[in-house]
Amino acid sequence: MSQSTAPLFNPLSDSFAQDPHPFYAALRAQPGLTYFENFDVWLAARFEDVSQIVMHDKMVRSMEQVASAEEIDIQKRAGNWHDMPHHARFVQFSLLDSDGEIHDRLRKQVFKLFTPVMVNKLRSEIQAYVENLVEGLSDRPVIDFVEDLAAHVPGHIIGRILGVPDEDCPQLRVWSENIVQFFDIDRSDERKELAERNTTEFYHYLLQLKAKRETEPRDDLLSTMIEAERQGYMNHDEFFSTAMLILMAGHGSTIDVLGSGMHALLKFPTQMQRLRGDPGLMKTAVQEMFRYESPLPFFHRYCTEDVEISGQLFPRGTKFGVLYGSANRDPKQFPDADLFDVGRSPNWHIAFGRGAHFCLGNHLARLDMDIIFSTLLKRFKTIELCEEPVKYKHGLSVRGPEKLRISWQAA
Repeated sequence: MSQSTAPLFNPLSDSFAQDPHPFYAALRAQPGLTYFENFDVWLAARFEDVSQIVMHDKMVRSMEQVASAEEIDIQKRAGNWHDMPHHARFVQFSLLDSDGEIHDRLRKQVFKLFTPVMVNKLRSEIQAYVENLVEGLSDRPVIDFVEDLAAHVPGHIIGRILGVPDEDCPQLRVWSENIVQFFDIDRSDERKELAERNTTEFYHYLLQLKAKRETEPRDDLLSTMIEAERQGYMNHDEFFSTAMLILMAGHGSTIDVLGSGMHALLKFPTQMQRLRGDPGLMKTAVQEMFRYESPLPFFHRYCTEDVEISGQLFPRGTKFGVLYGSANRDPKQFPDADLFDVGRSPNWHIAFGRGAHFCLGNHLARLDMDIIFSTLLKRFKTIELCEEPVKYKHGLSVRGPEKLRISWQAA
């Protein structure tokens, strides 16, 4: 059995936030999986182990399949997940944290709008939106790439797909970030109150928007979901949980990978120059951005039966922490794993997950990034970093810069 992570792993530390990869490398060097007592979870850091867990047919996301209602209540209280009525209804339960028939039924109702064919129909609309945004920033010699540019794209695009008015999208980002922050390992009472209050406000907003769509349906996802509810494919709570999940997923992670992707191009200027000289590499460059700094570096699974992982037997109900951020830097899977290579091929990274829970919005996120970086490299002959070090967010479940001040000069 592997040792405790106490001397190795502190995901709330400043050093981990700035560069988690030495910590990940230390975990990968240990035999088997490593127990993280603070989270009561067995950490999988190597690509092989992470892949085995997420693809294993005895692994699930929901605790309901491995514990009784009483046991779940005890665990929720121990983790400070209790006494959050709206958060429990619409966030703790979701398409993301469901399995089997429920997961398949809910995913089917929204999947068709996120296929490559449907997403590509948005290309011209996204291109126009990005060009207009960049035009408004182009006369400023210095911008915060995260707040001034990246933060304004993913949420607005996913909002348009769902049917949210453009003017409401900035508020949705605030709600989303304040709700999602409670999923990390710091679950203080203050963060708990913030998550519950914002979930309640989010729910009341969507209630009003849904009422409008029920009387004035449009060609958007919200109207599609209303019809699905009428036909019995989702109930009231599932409707709002799914709507919240789509909006929350469309904000934070894409903003984070846009920021870390730009930071990678600035740290590896020869790769930026290579991309300028060969714009056809943009698709592989975007995939490399997801591999190099995975925006959602941690997820969990529970085993529904006794399983053997990395030569060790784990009993039913064991919780596993799959470290996508570590797996995507595993040198046994990726040659020169710590180098950023815009032409890396093959690049079978695991940033979008695998199996039944493969990221629903991956095509949309990649299209957003393709358009943004292609537009910037074409329009600006120089893009440079204004200050170091770039501070990254704290936590185990997120990876992205807090801000990224850049200067640019038009071509």
